[in-house]
Amino acid sequence: MINYKVYLFWVTFLSFFFFFFFFLGLYFLMNDCTVMLEYSIFGLGSVEFIYLILVDWVSMFFSCLIMIISCMVVMYSFQYMGALSYSSIRFLYLIILFILSMFLLIISPNLISIMLVGWISVSIFLFGCYYNSMSSYLSGMITCLTNRLGDIGILVCISWLLSYGGWHFVFNNFMYSTSVFYLVFISSFTKSAQIPFSCWLPAAMAAPTPVSALVHSSTLVTAGVYLLIRFFNFFFYMNYFFMFISLLTVIMSSFCGLFEFDLKKVVAYSTLSQLGLMMFSLFMGLVEFSYFHLLSHAVFKSLLFLCSGIFIYCMGDVQDIRMLGCMCKLFPLTSSCFNISWLSLSGIPFLSGFYSKDFLIDYSLNSGVDILVYIFMYFSLCLTLFYSFRLFYYGMILGSGFSVLNFVSDSFDYMKLSVFLLSLFSVLFGCMFNWLIGFDLVFLYFPLYIKLIILFMIMFSLWFIYEIMNLKLVLGVCYLNFNTYMWFLNGFVPYFYSNLYIYGKVMSNFLFWGEYYGIMGMTYLFPYLSNLIQMIFLGGFNFMMLLMVFSFMFMF
Repeated sequence: MINYKVYLFWVTFLSFFFFFFFFLGLYFLMNDCTVMLEYSIFGLGSVEFIYLILVDWVSMFFSCLIMIISCMVVMYSFQYMGALSYSSIRFLYLIILFILSMFLLIISPNLISIMLVGWISVSIFLFGCYYNSMSSYLSGMITCLTNRLGDIGILVCISWLLSYGGWHFVFNNFMYSTSVFYLVFISSFTKSAQIPFSCWLPAAMAAPTPVSALVHSSTLVTAGVYLLIRFFNFFFYMNYFFMFISLLTVIMSSFCGLFEFDLKKVVAYSTLSQLGLMMFSLFMGLVEFSYFHLLSHAVFKSLLFLCSGIFIYCMGDVQDIRMLGCMCKLFPLTSSCFNISWLSLSGIPFLSGFYSKDFLIDYSLNSGVDILVYIFMYFSLCLTLFYSFRLFYYGMILGSGFSVLNFVSDSFDYMKLSVFLLSLFSVLFGCMFNWLIGFDLVFLYFPLYIKLIILFMIMFSLWFIYEIMNLKLVLGVCYLNFNTYMWFLNGFVPYFYSNLYIYGKVMSNFLFWGEYYGIMGMTYLFPYLSNLIQMIFLGGFNFMMLLMVFSFMFMF
C-alpha cells in the first residue's frame, strides 16, 4: 500500500509538470520571448562560474514531452517491476534522478553546468547493472565507457573556452574556433550512438524495459541531438562528411534490424536509424524539422518499447520474435497500440511520424544536394518500412513458436492504461504540434522524374532486400554475423580498446626506461654521490693520498 502511494504521488507530480511546462511553452511561443536566469557560484580572477538557465518554447516543449513519457513509464513500472518489492522503490527513485538530470541538461546552455550536472548524470550504467548478472554488468560498462569518450570532448572544450572568459556557448558561438565545434560534435555523436560509437546502444538493452522506453525515446540517446539543435552553428551546414556518417548509421542499423530476432534489439536499431535521420536533417540545415522529428519520435518510440515489454512480460520473458506469434489474437488492445507505433515509425499518413518525415523529405529535395544523397536517403527510409513490417509479420501474422502456450490475458491494467494513453498521443501529436508551431505549409510540386525516383527506390529496395536475404544461403554464418554484429563494430570496438590498453602499457614501459636513464635516474644517483663526497671529506688525508696514487696509475 505504501508503494502504491509513492507511485501515485510521482504520477500526479509528473502529470502536473506536464501541463505546467506545456502552458508555459505556449506562453513563450505566443509572445516570442525568452527568459534567462544566472546564478553566480564563485569567481576565479576574471572568470565567473555561473549556472545559466535558458527558458524558451524549445526547452519547455521538450521538458513537457519528457514529463508525460516519464509519467507513463512510472505508471507502467508499478506493475512491470513488482510494486510490492523493495527494489521497485529503488528503481523508481533511480528513474526520478535520471529524469531530473535530463531536465537540468535541457534548460542549461552553459557547458560547465551541462558537464557537471546533466551530462555526467545522464548515464545508463546504474540501470544496465540493475539485474545482478555478469552480462548486465558488462553491458553497463560498455555503455558507461563509450559515453565517457564523449565526455572527454566536453572537458577539452571547457578548458579551451576558458580563454574566452566564460562558457556561455549560446552567446558566443559565432566567435569560437571550429575545433570547439568538432569537440561538441564528437560528444554528441557518442551520446547519440552514431558510427563508430554505435555498439553501446544494443548493449543498453540489458536494462529493464521501462528504462529502455525512457532512454531510447526522450533522454539519453536524444541528449546528443538536442545539444546540436541548441548549439547548432551553420559552419556545419551542408557538411557532406557528417551527412554521409549519419546516412551510413541509418543504413547500418536498418540492415541489423532486418537480421535481428531479439525484439528489444530490433526496436533499439530502429532508434538508431531515427537518430541518424535527425542528424542528417541537422547537417542539411533543417534544425526546426529535426526538433519536430525528435519530439514525434519520442512519443511513438516509447509506445513501441512499452508494447514490446507487455509481450515479453506476458509470454514468460521471451524476446525472440520467432516465438511471438498471433499476438493480435492474444492481446488485441496491446497489438493495436503496437501497430500504431510501428506505422508511425514508418511514416504512414496521418500519424505523428508522418508529418516530421514528410517535412524532412520535401525540404531536403529542395536543398540542392547531390542526387547520390537523395538515393541513399530514400533507400534508408524504405529499409525503415521493411524492418518495421518484418516486426509486424513475425509478431502478428505468423503462428506462435511455443509448443505449450502459457495462459495469457489482455485485461485492462496499469500497463495497458499507459500504453493506451501513449497511443492516443502517437495519433494526435503530429498534427497538433504542426498546427501549434505553425510551420509554413506550402504545396511542393515535384517534377515527374522526382516522383519516378521515389517509386524506383521502393522497387529497388524490395529487390535489394530479396537478394540480401538470399545471400545468407550462399555466404553462410559469416554474412549473418556481419549484419547481426553491426558490421563487426561489436568486435572492432573491444579490439580497439584492448589494443589501446596494450599500446598504453608499452608506451608506459618506454616512458619508464626513458625516465630511469634521464632526469629520474639522476635523482636516484644523487644519494650515492652525496655519500661519496661525505666519505671523501670525512676520511681525511690518507684517503686523499690513496685516491691521488690511483689517479696517477691510470694516467700513465
